[in-house]
Amino acid sequence: MEFKDYYQTLGVARDAGADDIKHAYRRLARKFHPDLNKDADAEGRFKALGEAYEVLKDPEKRAAYDDVGKRWQGGTGQPPPDWNAGYEFRGGAPDMDGFGAEYSDFFEALFGRRAAAGRARTQGMPRAQDHHAKVLIDLLDAYRGAQRSIRMHAPVLDARGQLSMAERTLDVAIPKGVREGQHLRLAGQGAPGLDGGAAGDLYLEIGFHPHPLFRVDGRDVYLDLPVAPWEAALGASIDVPMPDGSVTLSIPAGSADARKLRLKGKGIPGKTPGDLYVVLRVAMPREAGAAQQQAWRALAQAYQADFKPRAAMEVK
Repeated sequence: MEFKDYYQTLGVARDAGADDIKHAYRRLARKFHPDLNKDADAEGRFKALGEAYEVLKDPEKRAAYDDVGKRWQGGTGQPPPDWNAGYEFRGGAPDMDGFGAEYSDFFEALFGRRAAAGRARTQGMPRAQDHHAKVLIDLLDAYRGAQRSIRMHAPVLDARGQLSMAERTLDVAIPKGVREGQHLRLAGQGAPGLDGGAAGDLYLEIGFHPHPLFRVDGRDVYLDLPVAPWEAALGASIDVPMPDGSVTLSIPAGSADARKLRLKGKGIPGKTPGDLYVVLRVAMPREAGAAQQQAWRALAQAYQADFKPRAAMEVK
């Protein structure tokens, strides 16, 4: 994923003040507004300016962006692990003057769904802002549920009166069956209330740590299972790891590479649990001695007359 240098986009220094950022955005936005500039790249430039301004005008987003920038590999290359997890932001829907519904993958990963509009109470004292953050959990937590201490990066005023990101720790109950993208509400854990008003809530968007074996789609879980050519051809009984245990799986004889075997209800739990799909991947032996080569030659001889793997490619 590409790191977006918003300071470079607006042509301002990294220590630029709010007025300098505003003036730079307004000047460039007028220059590249699609209603005024008919160049082919004007709308793209205008959207990039709007995205940069959306971040740098907001002290909380800017503090988080600067914090991520320090940990990114020199502002280029690959992001650090879990780079976009655990940052708290206020509610409030972004706006880019009617052209702003599209953001880069970088913006969406760090700010996107956490920029959903916050809610406010209409009775009594005004309610403080809700905060939004993303947290990463293990896949096993979704199967069993868990109690986790989660470190969050929250905006605080530093000694110079500027916002920076400070760490706080929350004890969070992860419910069994939680899905990726689901939001957990922590009442009263958002911005503190003022003048007797109620504190805001904290909404945690759930994501999963990458797993070395499994990938997730909704409540369904997928596992690529290497099998030997003879296991695929003759069938086999194989012990297969599950996110929460293991099962013995029967591989049907004559299975082809990429065949999917469905284990009903073995995906992420829920009122309607997901399924687990085992995708067969035929693995070839890497080295062959004289005996193995002779066995392959015998196999080739046995199938020479009947097996035509490229029959569909023949030119007629």
